[in-house]
Amino acid sequence: MADTTLERLQTHLADRYAFERELGRGGMATVFLARDIKHDRKVAVKVLHPDLSASIGGERFEREIRVAGRLQHPHILGMYDSGVSDGLLYYVMPFVEGESLRDRLDREGQLSVEDALQITLEVADALEYAHKQQVIHRDIKPENVLLSGGHALVADFGIARAVEDGAQQLTQTGMALGTPTYMAPEQGMGEKVGVTADIYSLGCMLFEMLAGEPPFSGKNASAILAKHVMEQVPSLRIIRQSVPEEVEYAIFCSLGKSPADRPQSAAAFAALLVAAPMPAGATSTRMMTMRHTTARRTTSGMTSAFGVAAPMPVPLWKRPMVLAIALLVLVGGGFGAYKLTAGGKPVPLADSGGLSKKRIAVLYFQTGDSLATLADGLTEALIENLNTIPSLAVISAGGVGQYRGNDSIPPEDIGKALNAGTLVRGRSTSRATRRRSRSG
Repeated sequence: MADTTLERLQTHLADRYAFERELGRGGMATVFLARDIKHDRKVAVKVLHPDLSASIGGERFEREIRVAGRLQHPHILGMYDSGVSDGLLYYVMPFVEGESLRDRLDREGQLSVEDALQITLEVADALEYAHKQQVIHRDIKPENVLLSGGHALVADFGIARAVEDGAQQLTQTGMALGTPTYMAPEQGMGEKVGVTADIYSLGCMLFEMLAGEPPFSGKNASAILAKHVMEQVPSLRIIRQSVPEEVEYAIFCSLGKSPADRPQSAAAFAALLVAAPMPAGATSTRMMTMRHTTARRTTSGMTSAFGVAAPMPVPLWKRPMVLAIALLVLVGGGFGAYKLTAGGKPVPLADSGGLSKKRIAVLYFQTGDSLATLADGLTEALIENLNTIPSLAVISAGGVGQYRGNDSIPPEDIGKALNAGTLVRGRSTSRATRRRSRSG
């Protein structure tokens, strides 16, 4: 595919760019190294994949890219040009000598506390500026942070918004907007995102820089998205004791499940990090300058520090959905089949018919919109969490898979077939879908 794309670009943009080679590719685009013929300079040309280009359309793409192209900041990778060529959407950026943060993490694993904080503060500075221009990145991740000359540059502002606005048919077939490993819960659930979604992603990225692995991982996208929604962030200091408590606290705050629980601006998140003591031996001029600049901006009225005490992590068995089901099973109540409402409260469906209520079958959640990936992940995460309660016997995901998407079989028949006295059904819908249902 990349060879065909390159040939098309070479044919239709030959008067403007001399293409040399492919630099890399991702889920949405391929990047090529080229020479800007008129200005005699190296550039990076990023081309959206053909199916995505067709879905978005040139007009919408140009509108979003134009907004992002106005961003001028020391830690934002600028944009030279954009357009449509032979149906392909592309934009042109400076070619940066250096590497991406992903390249460095793949090579080194963990970064020093000093380097991780410097990169995070520079990215936060870029986000604070962009957010004040009403631009949300939506896809902060190590691949979109370039390292050059000892500093961080954030790339791809605007592209995620263009995809979000124009790829509805792709999302309905399971394509995620953003990267699940760094995606805020509300973004994974298809809801409207604000500045705190970028802060959440930045918190995930800082966690990975310090721990050597992201806060949430899984066998597939659905499992990862479910963990973002349901799981508490792991303790960073258990993984790496040298991380200052203040840094762990800042990350914990940034990874709040609700947008309202996070720092409300990138500057507020940066202020929490500035409060952390300098690591032993960390005396770099760059780091000191970043800390001084952040502290000055924060105290000058831009945003005050985020001052809410972080709650202690909640054990799996104490989380609301898991606890509600466990209490019904262990305490009893006369019903063995339940459905989960939007608020997570189990509602009885049928009698258990004498089967053991401590043997539970959690059926795959139903979904009528673009949340199939998340719904599967939530189901599997709930099964996994209930399995941590020793007194319960939980049917595996494979065991309940045969009833996936089949609403016609009565709950009591499924319970008998699985020898399960407790059956749990649920439905996953986005708030936007619920709003449309109520207004219709």
